[in-house]
Amino acid sequence: MLLIMVNDNILRYNKSMEKGQIFKIHSDFYYVNSNGKLYECKLREILKKQGLKPLVGDFVNIDQNAITDILNRKNYIPRPSVANIDQIIIVSALKDPELSFLQLNRYIAFAEYFKIPPILCFNKDDLISDNKLIKQIKSIYSPLGYKIIFTSAKEHDGIKELIKVLENKVSALCGTSGVGKSSLINAINPQLAIRTNNISKKTLRGTHTTRHCEIIQIDNYRIVDTPGFSNLKFDFLLPQNIDKLFIELSEYTKYCKYPDCLHLSEDGCCVLKNLDKIDKTRYQSYIEFINEAKEYKNRIKNEGSKVEHRSKISGEKKLAKISAKSRTSARKTNKQNIYKEIEDGRID
Repeated sequence: MLLIMVNDNILRYNKSMEKGQIFKIHSDFYYVNSNGKLYECKLREILKKQGLKPLVGDFVNIDQNAITDILNRKNYIPRPSVANIDQIIIVSALKDPELSFLQLNRYIAFAEYFKIPPILCFNKDDLISDNKLIKQIKSIYSPLGYKIIFTSAKEHDGIKELIKVLENKVSALCGTSGVGKSSLINAINPQLAIRTNNISKKTLRGTHTTRHCEIIQIDNYRIVDTPGFSNLKFDFLLPQNIDKLFIELSEYTKYCKYPDCLHLSEDGCCVLKNLDKIDKTRYQSYIEFINEAKEYKNRIKNEGSKVEHRSKISGEKKLAKISAKSRTSARKTNKQNIYKEIEDGRID
């Protein structure tokens, strides 16, 4: 999308060391913005051997169109894979497709886990005829302190408020396919002319128009347009860590009888005693994420969690790690070469 606009200005060669930010990754090419110029770069082979994988949003050093260093990240999220963002704009549709509180809570919980402030943007408000759903959304999420914006990319409702939230920040737009992320970007700046698709009549779900993450520079802010996806799972956390991702549970969890309470059916659980004060859809989402975390716990219990790493940390650098087998082989080779030189008379 962005490259369609600036394709004629992509620079194939930079002569000296420069610092820039990765705006887009396509195949093995990294498109780095440095001082307003876009360079098409490759990753240095040594970084590949160290197992380093640059993300969209990474700040890097480039030299002769090669990325030589990946600078320290402020933060990152793995899905979508993007680094150094100030906030996550979670885009949901009020209709077409129907709003899923489970999916919305999943995005919020992921933002909480990675400690990146979420903004809740509910698009397509022109498609609903009453305020019942809007009132429900406000009653659930306003008391939790989340910023809420209602928009219509088609009617341009709420676009000015959205722009105000975006100013002077790097924002990642996340949401399932068809909620209108690309349409919102077009509403903010029609000159971008990002391709959009309608909801599939057969599946009643959105189709993927954005295929990869890409930073789009608009005035004094940057937007990371991301692909739609729905298969995020909490299959990397232990069950006792899930309650930390729900703000409303924190005021009760410290009073539970047991420190490892999962707030499901335990005796002396303060959360269960105050369940009438917690929104039903939020608690149902919590239970869903607990079950996913239990699957992870069972997996690591049965399979073990030891991983053979291909890199090691030395000081502040990540270096390629040579396996014990390779080191042994190398020592044997050196000894054989020494013996051969002695036999040939090259060493006394």
